[in-house]
Amino acid sequence: MLRIALAIVVTAVGLVLLLSFKPHAVTTAALPPAAAHSTPSARTTPGAGTATAQDYTGDVADTRWGPVQVRISVAGGKISDIRVLQSPDENPRDVEISDRALPILQSEALSAQSAHIDSVSGATYTSDGYTRSLQSAIDQAGL
Repeated sequence: MLRIALAIVVTAVGLVLLLSFKPHAVTTAALPPAAAHSTPSARTTPGAGTATAQDYTGDVADTRWGPVQVRISVAGGKISDIRVLQSPDENPRDVEISDRALPILQSEALSAQSAHIDSVSGATYTSDGYTRSLQSAIDQAGL
């Protein structure tokens, strides 16, 4: 009977320790700089001759693993470029996930010309933050 009680206690302690394990350090994101909510700016699009593109910076989307923010360039009423200004980079795993997911998200968003894109498997939080910031920039652009 003592062995059974001891086994139950050891199992419960092990389960509590296992469930309390945190693989990432959760940090609170600092408020973005004033430039994060800047007004649109005109610039010349490389290779487009005299065409100008308007840049729109999306709001910072705070995710569980860090902030995500994008800036879009709009030329001719279409999204011509998307740049990531902020992405989770607290540790090497965050950087690895961002390096894999962000190019996929950019390609999908440019193809769809909207923020209605699928999440990247294994990068759900980053994908969600990307689409929220992208939608904010699209709303500012009036697309």
